[in-house]
Amino acid sequence: MKKVLALMAPGFEEIETITVVDILRRAGGRVTLAATQQGVLEGSRGVKVLPDCLLDDAINEDFDMVFLPGGQPGTSNLQADAQVREILEKMHAKQKYIAAICAAPMVLKAVGILENKTFTSHPSVKDKLDGALFSDSRVVVDGNIITSQSPGTAMEFAFKLVEILFGRERVNTVNDGVLAKL
Repeated sequence: MKKVLALMAPGFEEIETITVVDILRRAGGRVTLAATQQGVLEGSRGVKVLPDCLLDDAINEDFDMVFLPGGQPGTSNLQADAQVREILEKMHAKQKYIAAICAAPMVLKAVGILENKTFTSHPSVKDKLDGALFSDSRVVVDGNIITSQSPGTAMEFAFKLVEILFGRERVNTVNDGVLAKL
């Protein structure tokens, strides 16, 4: 079973978070929603979600992928958290998959993970990611780094993550029930 760590901080983007977690779980992934702080977290649009655990509880587990949703102030909160940096550095050193959507590539840039990588992000943060190789594509895969643009690309992004972790056949199986336009 593939294990995915989904990082959450107050101000997370709801569509990006829930869509990706839902599709990965439908595919058979064991997704752990790990929060930077205790209790129910409120997203950028006021939706409240109870994470599975604190980041403290998951930091020493072995995951196949880590996923960072965007949203503000969620992205800034992830970027300010030392444990998020530690997890990203550890995952990158092991060449594990690192997935980020919307503004979350800013966290990857701060950790030095986007260096010499092609990526995408929400257009509003593109200029803050100077020095990296920006693409206007909706979803970009460069080695172990997978990025996407926005809530509107979350379904495509989620299915790309399923394809990477489980293969194209699993994408088709999951989409038989979801009926996404891929």
